[in-house]
Amino acid sequence: IKDWADLAKPGVAVVIPNPKTAGNGRYTYLAAWGSVIKKGGNEAQARELVTRIFKNVPILDAGGRAATTTFTQRQIGDVLVTFENEVNLVRAEFGDNFEVVYPSISIVAENPVAVVDKVVDKRGIRKQATAYLNFLYSDAGQEIIAKHYLRPRSEAIAKKYAANFKPISLFTVDDVFGGWRAAQKRHFDDGGEFDKIYASK
Repeated sequence: IKDWADLAKPGVAVVIPNPKTAGNGRYTYLAAWGSVIKKGGNEAQARELVTRIFKNVPILDAGGRAATTTFTQRQIGDVLVTFENEVNLVRAEFGDNFEVVYPSISIVAENPVAVVDKVVDKRGIRKQATAYLNFLYSDAGQEIIAKHYLRPRSEAIAKKYAANFKPISLFTVDDVFGGWRAAQKRHFDDGGEFDKIYASK
């Protein structure tokens, strides 16, 4: 197993959480689809790859942690597709018993944060919420993020922790899918691409 196409090979059992209920599952689905597009493929080829991958999924857990448990403790599947920082949680709990493979291209898993005006104003915490948001993007905040194996946005901190993060070509949901609203509607809403793909399983 070296890249997305290998997950579609016959006989490979792939553990991925349900894209309808898990962010991890959505990102996995979009990463596989987008990898085809970013390498010059078309939508039909992307759909075909994702269809073949999901034919290899023996169980759709509701969330990422449940999928990790299925793979590590129940020993179901040959491959677990998960977030990069989850690998280190698995290592901390189960030791270095799993081979880690990075695909040639993948998706940026973004953790959005915002100050919600009506909430902070109602509670009188605008100053604290704004300070917290700004701290996340400061060098000190980015250092904490990197120490927890999340890729920092700060170039200086990313360089400092480069040994922890394998270089990989990354794209965003906006790049390939036109943002989350469009991706959700086309791929994950009831009757969307995922429902059609999974129904054909």
